[in-house]
Amino acid sequence: MTTATRQTDVIVLGAGIIGVSVALHLQERGRTVLLVDRGEPGAETSHGNAGLIERSSVVPYAFPRDLATLAAFASNRSIAVRYRPATLLRMAPWLARYWWNSAPDRLDRLGRAILPLIERSISEHRHWTKAAGTEALMRGEGWIELYRNPRALEQAIRTATELQRYGLTYDVLEPDALRSREPALLSAAVAGALHWRDPVTVSDPGAVTRAYAELFCARGGALTKADAFALRNEGTEWHLPTDAGNWQAPELVVALGPWSGDFCERFGYRFPIGFKRGYHMHYEAVDEATPQHPLCDAQAGFVLSQMRRGIRLTTGIELAGRDEPSDSWQLDRAEQIARRIMPLGRRLDAEPWRGARPCLPDMLPVIGRAPRHRNLWFAFGHAHHGFTLGPATGRLLAEAMTGLPTFCDLEPFAADRF
Repeated sequence: MTTATRQTDVIVLGAGIIGVSVALHLQERGRTVLLVDRGEPGAETSHGNAGLIERSSVVPYAFPRDLATLAAFASNRSIAVRYRPATLLRMAPWLARYWWNSAPDRLDRLGRAILPLIERSISEHRHWTKAAGTEALMRGEGWIELYRNPRALEQAIRTATELQRYGLTYDVLEPDALRSREPALLSAAVAGALHWRDPVTVSDPGAVTRAYAELFCARGGALTKADAFALRNEGTEWHLPTDAGNWQAPELVVALGPWSGDFCERFGYRFPIGFKRGYHMHYEAVDEATPQHPLCDAQAGFVLSQMRRGIRLTTGIELAGRDEPSDSWQLDRAEQIARRIMPLGRRLDAEPWRGARPCLPDMLPVIGRAPRHRNLWFAFGHAHHGFTLGPATGRLLAEAMTGLPTFCDLEPFAADRF
């Protein structure tokens, strides 16, 4: 028996925070949407992050340009940034473009481009957390950046002063003040800290993403598991076979995170995507000693966050291929330092979780229409800020797709800028 093909207005590929947010915003504007993923919503990178809605990240994460930092990274002994030598050679063209885009004048221009999304990041999340019933998972008390080196703290204070023009609020914490906000800290290991007050944190980013997807379904949206790479284009329609039948739609959104580049190559689009991988592990609390705020060790690049599962340690950057085998070196050494900062009990996960941040060399995402397909749209490459920018990206793309005025200029995120 032949199964009838089901029709929808838009197929969204990828049910991470970006794809789910796009689907919700399109639905809110009257479009029927099929949301597609090979697994459960929010099960990949949207699940494994530090749970920060990073309102204070108004400047893109830059490639270091000072010789001391470059020398430290080149030794490959840095806990904050680790690389696979063979992968580094393959990534050399991408790294060169990343370095070029990190010049101060270019970084300022890129920061101004992403700022409208950063500024809306919290309000857009709150719009959906209220509707999805996940407000209890959110805390509006910011995060704390720890410094074990007094000179590094002094430099961080100077940088923070420069960022005040963006309206950010922060406190400089001497050891006594830090101890009052974080009683569990083994404070002898820390010289001081910056408490960034504007960001919001969540205790289970995967659960938040799943709740957004459940809200989408409760409002009449369709969610199915399928292989995105089985999709084909026939004229003005996109066709997707699934186990539950075939679907077709006149418009398609690619929000496949680290797999977006592979998918887009099938239709003639090549993007210079590099991967900054990261790991996490959960730990049991010792005598109920837990972080009261997410704690970032500025030197080693890891974050300690209190999650529903336990204390989560998320590592810094590993420059490696998306699918290369895991390497425990970075996590193991971050854990050694973390145990000197805060009491940590036994590991709660059988194996470390690993994810890949898809990064373009200017650290801006690709958002907007494909250059050669009027019915193909992109939303990927959010680097360190996928969870932060998901709902704002969903609004921006939905406004563009439905012909509404967009809240910011799409040109900096254009697919043909490379």
